[in-house]
Order: sequence, then structure tokens, then C-alpha cells
Amino acid sequence: MDGEGHAGPPPLRPFGLVLHHDGSWTHEGIPITHPRLRSAFDRAVRWLPGEARYVVQLGRFRGQIEVEEAGFFVREVDLEIGSVRLSDGSRDLLDPASLRPSPRDGALLCTVKRELVPGGLAARFSHAAQAELLQAVEEGEEGPCLQMARASHPLPGLASGTDPRKV
Repeated sequence: MDGEGHAGPPPLRPFGLVLHHDGSWTHEGIPITHPRLRSAFDRAVRWLPGEARYVVQLGRFRGQIEVEEAGFFVREVDLEIGSVRLSDGSRDLLDPASLRPSPRDGALLCTVKRELVPGGLAARFSHAAQAELLQAVEEGEEGPCLQMARASHPLPGLASGTDPRKV
């Protein structure tokens, strides 16, 4: 309990911070351009399963944020073991079957952090990570396949006539 007799942190409310689909941040409509501040926000994104919302948590401060498309961004792909490094600094296994194009602009999305919520959470690939991943995509008999972790993985989410290499 705090000094006023309240249990736990105060209720979360939006405070004007938005994580946009392209990974940029704004506060009350004003772009956040300072690289270290943007990086700190990227690392501070958390999903609160009990409250079903995204927050940034910096030290003891935590505030609810608006997320346009994905709360996390794939920064690196490790094709040898089949994992991705996310914008919050964590690593997650890449499920090739979860790869799909963004309805906004065709950039690749995948599902991560399945331990937090049934069905997992969306992560959007950075340009560099997407380029690295797409170098390992080959056309197979059944459509595009990702060559990862010494195996060929069909990409059903990308087989609907969209060539992911042209995204």
C-alpha cells in the first residue's frame, strides 16, 4: 500500500504517447525525434496481460500508450536458430506460419510473446530485418518457403499471390 492507503499502482490512462506503425513515436501529435529517447521508449514497451494494454515503463513510471499496429518491432533475424531480436531487447522464436503482410503497407508482421496472451502479439519487421529474412525465401512447389534452422518452412500467410520479396 502507498501512503494514501491505495493498493498497487494508480489506474492507467493514456497520456498522449503513440507508437506508430512505422516505429516512430509522437507525444500529443508532436514527433519524438531524439534518438536516445526513442530508443528508451522502444525498450520500455510492455504488454500487461491482466489489463490487456500496452504501456511504457521507465523506472517506476508507467503510462498507457496507443499502438497503431504492433507494439514490438523485429530488429534482427537469426536464421541459423530461427529467432528474432525485438525492439524491447528480448528474443523470441520465429514462427514462419505467423508471417503475414501488413494490411497498411505490406511490410511483414509476425506473432511473438505467445506466453503473454493466447494468440500472441504482433511484431513488425524493420526494413533491415525484413530484407535479411527475405534473402532466405525461395519459391517451392507449394509457394514461398523460408530456409531457416536447417529446414524449409512454407509461408502460408504469404502464398496468396503476394511476392514478399517485392514488399
